[in-house]
Amino acid sequence: MAKEVTKRSENYSQWYNDLVVKADLAEQSAVRGCMVIKPYGYAIWEKMQQVLDGMFKSTGVKNAYFPLFIPKSFLSREAEHVEGFAKECAVVTHHRLMTNPDGPGVVVDPSAKLEEELVVRPTSETIIWNTYKNWIHSWRDLPI
Repeated sequence: MAKEVTKRSENYSQWYNDLVVKADLAEQSAVRGCMVIKPYGYAIWEKMQQVLDGMFKSTGVKNAYFPLFIPKSFLSREAEHVEGFAKECAVVTHHRLMTNPDGPGVVVDPSAKLEEELVVRPTSETIIWNTYKNWIHSWRDLPI
């Protein structure tokens, strides 16, 4: 029997996830908390990007792309802001794997520990503002 869609008024987040799965736009992946966006879902995403990009460009906005990872210290600056989702953040501690000397597979290379841990950024503000301080020195640098 097919799973019913949760009522939106009862649990908005679950309703949204049910809808996405039932519409065959995405499915859960092997990585906890991550979904695979299926072709129809991706086509919708591309169309949304196309429309929004046109709207942004018509106002003179230029795109930039920022790294997925941020130093943990950046996130710590926003401790109050990130309190609600900090427990959901993935943390990168090493930059390399090595073949397992004791058997098949790979293990974390203990000599590859990062000087500062990196966080898969839950939001973009900290990395953007850190970069903008290098780009903007006066009002003459605006708009970006």
